[in-house]
Amino acid sequence: MKQENAYWVLGHKVEPHQPSGDYDMVVGETPKGVPGPPPHHHDKYNEVFFVLEGQMDFMVNGKVQRLKAGESIDITPGTVHTFSNSGDKACRWLNLHSPKGFLSFFEAFGVPQNEEGAVERSAKPEVIRAVIEKCSHYDMHLAPQPASST
Repeated sequence: MKQENAYWVLGHKVEPHQPSGDYDMVVGETPKGVPGPPPHHHDKYNEVFFVLEGQMDFMVNGKVQRLKAGESIDITPGTVHTFSNSGDKACRWLNLHSPKGFLSFFEAFGVPQNEEGAVERSAKPEVIRAVIEKCSHYDMHLAPQPASST
């Protein structure tokens, strides 16, 4: 299994791996207090998260659950989800998308880890806007947001 270059994507470090099977695999790291992407679903991808270190909070179809090291969650197509790290230290996780194809999202919006200011640049407002505008091209469909009451 060949490891590619790591990226920072929306404040998360993502290290792609190229397995021989029909799935994408990344090892990720989320610094403490960093939120995940906006709630979204995939039409064709099955997704799995396995927490390697620390803890992660997952929102799945409106319900929040906390996973600790050694625990995993399966997310089927059509399931609205997101995640965050509300812990007091960085967490590490393994993420799979099946079938292959979602890795192109990380490549499109990621900033190579060896570039200066990669972490900060990966979460700049213009990057977030680009993700919101173009994520559906990568089978990432944002969940409707509640209307503002102001």
